[in-house]
Amino acid sequence: MSEMTPPALQYRFDGPEDAPVLILGPSLGTTWHMWDRQIPELIKQWRVFRFDLPGHGGAPAYPAGSVADLTARLLATLDGLGVQRFGYAGCALGAAIGVELALRHPGRIASLAVIAASPRFGTADEFRQRGVIVRSNGLDPIARAAPDRWFTAGFAAAQPAITEWAVQMVRTTDPGCYIAACEALATFDVRPELGRVGVPTLVLVGSDDQVTGPAEARTLVAGVPDARLAVVPGASHLVPVEQPAAVTDLLVTHFSTAWQPAFDATGQMAIAAAPVKPVLTAVPPQAAPIAEIAPAVVEPHGGGRPDPYDAGIKVRREVLGDAHVDRAFAQADEFSGDFQEFITRYAWGEIWDRPGLDRRTRSCVTLTALVAGGHLDELAFHTRAALRNGLTPAEIKEVLMQAAVYCGVPAANSAFKVAQQIIREETTPHE
Repeated sequence: MSEMTPPALQYRFDGPEDAPVLILGPSLGTTWHMWDRQIPELIKQWRVFRFDLPGHGGAPAYPAGSVADLTARLLATLDGLGVQRFGYAGCALGAAIGVELALRHPGRIASLAVIAASPRFGTADEFRQRGVIVRSNGLDPIARAAPDRWFTAGFAAAQPAITEWAVQMVRTTDPGCYIAACEALATFDVRPELGRVGVPTLVLVGSDDQVTGPAEARTLVAGVPDARLAVVPGASHLVPVEQPAAVTDLLVTHFSTAWQPAFDATGQMAIAAAPVKPVLTAVPPQAAPIAEIAPAVVEPHGGGRPDPYDAGIKVRREVLGDAHVDRAFAQADEFSGDFQEFITRYAWGEIWDRPGLDRRTRSCVTLTALVAGGHLDELAFHTRAALRNGLTPAEIKEVLMQAAVYCGVPAANSAFKVAQQIIREETTPHE
């Protein structure tokens, strides 16, 4: 395999070989088995292609840190199989892949359904915090909390076998791949681009979904030009598992009536076109479409080089977290505002964004320098940053042990107290 070729995904086909292909994409922490209850009905009309995310369901553990990377791997897998055009339905992270396909590869996708989806999944801080939890405690805390996130309380109580299946599914996921998938969701944000989704789209959501609920679904419907909303009563986040019959009916109706005409590689019509119709349970959007945001113009900065401020604010948010950066700017005034701009441009845009060291190494250097200088306030938030950048508590301890030799025991003693408190806060799973 070439270094430039994305590794193929683990997949399976069901249904007749001569039928049009319908792809089903899984959510974070699940496997293709989350779609088992939809398969018998869907294969009556389509050849169903299911795939596992990297490190999920026993798939090879090649972490993918962005939705674009996951999409590229899916397309590379499909290219190897000769599949050029298809319908696509995905849940949560799988839905993000579907939106990415519609935006970046519109010629490949004929019709789209997104389930438990959002143009922006929570905040970057939330997903990076989840990565810290997994890196420090393994996947067990996330696995034990999965039923509460995925199912309504009544369903979880009435279906203990499915609840245990969900827990075990997460536990058997590769931790590194799970963390990378969290990073993919942390950086996913297509809010300014929804107006460019050019395929018929079904937006499906559980009425009781507390993760990506009806509000997020309505944002998608308001922004996508040709979208319909379906709210499934009595369902939470993993709607295809909790309400399989309702989801199957909605998918069949959508893909039977909203598949644009296209020709496959052999020149044959893939499926007959029909006018787009709203599903029976669809709720018309109430909000106005989201206006598309024009790209920012980058002004030259010093000798014709691009201004490093934009790169700096991006890196600063990724390393320190949106909450920390937003708080710093909110507290800035006429006196300190220039300083915030200065450190964003030069500390983060010029130094932290340099390619010579990875962020883990830069965190090690930064922690040591802060211990040497006795800068305990900054040591606190850079300890948080070090965890987000991939250092484990054991590795941070070793950095401070090394610093004790070269920076002095008193300085390291103070540093250990600060770092210990931050690590407890950041690595304790939330109930």
